[in-house]
Amino acid sequence: MILYLINPDNPLVSMVKSREYRWNRYSVWKPLGLLVIAGLTPPEWTVTIVDENIKRRDYAFMPTPDLVGITAFTSQANRAYVIAREFRERNVPVIMGGIHATMCSNEALERVDTVVTGEAESIWPKLLDDFRQGSMKPLYAGTHLNLKKVPTARHDLLPDGYFFGSIQTSRGCPLSCSFCSVTAFNGGKYRRRPIENVIDEFRLIKEKNILIVDDNFIGISKEHLAYVKDLLRALIKARLHKKWVAQVTINMADDEELLTLAAQAGCEGVFIGFESTSNEGLEEIDKRYIMKKGRNMKDSIRRIHRHGIIVVGSFIIGLDIDKAEIGHDIADKARQYDIDALNVMFLTPLPGTKLWDKMFSENRIIADNFPHDWQYYTLTFPVASCMHLSWYEMLKEKNICYRTFYSYPGIIGRVLHMLLNRHSPLHLLVINLWYRKNTLHVDRQAYTNYDLKRGHALSQPVHVKLKREVA
Repeated sequence: MILYLINPDNPLVSMVKSREYRWNRYSVWKPLGLLVIAGLTPPEWTVTIVDENIKRRDYAFMPTPDLVGITAFTSQANRAYVIAREFRERNVPVIMGGIHATMCSNEALERVDTVVTGEAESIWPKLLDDFRQGSMKPLYAGTHLNLKKVPTARHDLLPDGYFFGSIQTSRGCPLSCSFCSVTAFNGGKYRRRPIENVIDEFRLIKEKNILIVDDNFIGISKEHLAYVKDLLRALIKARLHKKWVAQVTINMADDEELLTLAAQAGCEGVFIGFESTSNEGLEEIDKRYIMKKGRNMKDSIRRIHRHGIIVVGSFIIGLDIDKAEIGHDIADKARQYDIDALNVMFLTPLPGTKLWDKMFSENRIIADNFPHDWQYYTLTFPVASCMHLSWYEMLKEKNICYRTFYSYPGIIGRVLHMLLNRHSPLHLLVINLWYRKNTLHVDRQAYTNYDLKRGHALSQPVHVKLKREVA
């Protein structure tokens, strides 16, 4: 039997088209969830994984499969439904899983044969058995697994076209930031894989550079840190000669032993969500945990830098406290902190988040022609009204921020600073040039089409509209 597992692309996001844009190979990693599902699939199935971020396939010219499985983030949902329709017209059953299908299961059920909510590993063998018996159900609810039971991903099924391999060591997050759906999807408790399983899987990844996809690699408690330190010691002992990057919190800077072990184990960079330049902004999105009294961000990042670890910082534009000049403010903060690379996103209410519930109840979601408009939920389009900034002003602030931070003098200064501190600046240079190329490139046609469909809804900020309604 033939099984296709498909990761859809998003037609509006050029920064993930790695075959079309050479530099974008640094922003694409393997769809790990599909590789894990492949590892659970019995040997009587011939499994083909298609990652459209590498290359779209003409499915009409591929052998007709017996079954198709599609995963999707919200921004991929519209493309996922297009793929599903194509196969269903050929009488091929289609399963859809992932975070969007979990949060919008009724919508997905109208467009596919079967929806899997939650963590699919817990029900995948049962689903395949039901399919073989001709009794596959329309809905399967996955549960939160003990990660000892999660199999090794089939990294061999996608061998080419990637700069980064990918691996997961934990699931879940207790922090529940208002814009994030991780807690709703993976639960509020950290679950860790056995260290020996992680090391074995590291060995199977052929790419030299690896992305650890955990939402917070280091966790938030002494117990979490103890696990991570033991994992790092095991990586050092294994001598795998891999370089890796991970998502962490700024709290990583508070533990010198952790930093030392991370550097020795191959950590080359960390992605840290700073999100806002003010405590008021952090309170707005329920991210108070990084507001350590007396923390000096520059000193914290300097401690990370001492170990040769690059820091990519992320901020959000579109918070209710954001006003004109927020772009300059973010760029200035990033430079003051000595962040090596800056990533700026628009505040995006994703289904399943507290932010979605709030903005939906306040009638502030602008991109609301579903499922078509899900394609705009890439974090690069303002899809909801901001309190003090219009659509055009948000775009302007983001462009100002990037042009300020990614000026050539700024890039040269950061590279020289790293060189003077006796660390290799090559990867920092690549990261900065990649961000400059992609973030300053605007798909004008996509923005224009998006704007025209909404008329004047984007032209003015929320507080102006509210004043007019009151008047």
